[in-house]
Amino acid sequence: MSAQSTDTQATAARMSRRQVLEALSGLLLAMFCSMVSTTVVGTSLPIIVPELGGTQTSYTWVVTITLLTTAISTPIWGKLADLVNRKTLMLIALAVFVLASAGAGMSTSAEMLITFRAFQGLGGGGLAALSQVLMADIISPRERGKYMGLFSGVMAVATVGGPLLGGIMTDTIGWRWNFYVGVPLGIIAFVVLLRTLRIDHVRAAKVRIDYAGIVLLSVAAGLLLVWISNVSDYGWISWETLSMVGGAIISAVAFVLVELRASEPLIPLTLFANRTFTLSVLASISIGVAMFGTAVYLGQYMQISRGYGPTQAGLLTIPMAVGMFVASTAAGQLITRFGRWKSYLVVGAVLMVAGTTMLSTLRFDTSLWLVGTYMLLLGAGTGMTMQNLVLVVQNTTRPQEIGVASSGVNFFRTVGGTTGVAVMGSVLASSMSQQLADRAQDVMAAVATLGDEGQRILAELQSGALPVTRDMPAAIAVIIEDVSAQAISHAFLIGVPLAVLSLVAIVFLPNKPLTSQNNVERMRAQHLEGELAVATAETGSVPVHVADDGPTSSGPSR
Repeated sequence: MSAQSTDTQATAARMSRRQVLEALSGLLLAMFCSMVSTTVVGTSLPIIVPELGGTQTSYTWVVTITLLTTAISTPIWGKLADLVNRKTLMLIALAVFVLASAGAGMSTSAEMLITFRAFQGLGGGGLAALSQVLMADIISPRERGKYMGLFSGVMAVATVGGPLLGGIMTDTIGWRWNFYVGVPLGIIAFVVLLRTLRIDHVRAAKVRIDYAGIVLLSVAAGLLLVWISNVSDYGWISWETLSMVGGAIISAVAFVLVELRASEPLIPLTLFANRTFTLSVLASISIGVAMFGTAVYLGQYMQISRGYGPTQAGLLTIPMAVGMFVASTAAGQLITRFGRWKSYLVVGAVLMVAGTTMLSTLRFDTSLWLVGTYMLLLGAGTGMTMQNLVLVVQNTTRPQEIGVASSGVNFFRTVGGTTGVAVMGSVLASSMSQQLADRAQDVMAAVATLGDEGQRILAELQSGALPVTRDMPAAIAVIIEDVSAQAISHAFLIGVPLAVLSLVAIVFLPNKPLTSQNNVERMRAQHLEGELAVATAETGSVPVHVADDGPTSSGPSR
């Protein structure tokens, strides 16, 4: 690990509560920008892509490229945060995000839009990673719980509100504002953080960038995410699958070998010797499946299995966001008040298991009140666990590795969650095809009563396109709604064992008390301990030192 030196030119005192809240507002706004940029186009792409002359491939890449660059850049931003000035990095990420958002809004072709979406994801990855690292610099783990709840709430609002906001703007002032909206928000966050964020400048004595690790991780994650996003087109057994998965595995193995030899590894493999980090990564993967999977397939359930339009479907998923917001905020307040975190994470994991299990029982005629209750439970479980796992990792990680550890949890949650969603999609498609084959006689009987329209619907089903049941005659719509609901419930079954895995991982997390020092104070205390050790070795006597408030130990948990 790099030797660290503290630049004490910055303020040495802990920020006041007012200063913390002012800076936190900028961090929350930055996180909102990052999250909403990935969700706002959800309901607008059917209009955006044709207007720019794009194809179905363009449609896929507008979404995939942002996810790809966000996932790849997250650990890179996190590692840089451990090496150079974090405030400067955050301002750079905001500048990249704002410029990319403006460029995306001015796009005149699908290729131009995809290019700027790539840079938007690059900046967004920095915003998501650095927001949590900077919060660790200004707020101690003991106090951080209640603020982590706000981060989960922002994520919930962005996840549900993004598609609704995008649809409204597209219908009123034009789709380009799906991207322009990030410009004023990003500028406001930039100004707020520039003026309010006051942290000690802690830098490495000598910065060494792991370029080989960056390239290999980018190739491995890039191939994996591109394959995941297109596996329904490639097929699970195909030359594309073989080449992409094989290339990802080879790159991942090479990455591990490089990290073992690097002086400043992008993701230090020693982190996995920390039981808290390893178990939190395992738990976060299943949380990612719950978060991404519900966002994708609950909307599909509402539109295909229940016959609602996009806006109505978005509104009907609000219970998920409400559960996340209320539970994350309440759990955070309780963690800060009592200093205990594990019981709330265990309860959250149990709620995740319950919610995922119940969603696997969905049918086309399930009461919407029950569906809302299932979503509320899953949202509450996700809200109580997601950001608090990052808090637990930050509490046990060496202060010099706080950036890479925090971003590592987010990275594995994104990649693992995306992989799980792809598997769920494959199960859904296979189940739907099988059920349509089993009910072919019913389908043909319904089609026969509809004349030419029936033949058109049959051709649509045979092409593999997603059926729009709200526009279908009742005779055939009820069959498709039943089949799709059962297929979606089978897909949710994939999430049940993963939710159980998350529960087991959380149960075995070491129950280490939360320290009352923020990361800068921990770094300063560690630096002082090093100086005391040197002085003791040179003089043969132990200097007297009055410690700061709270424990100064920052080594990994046992």
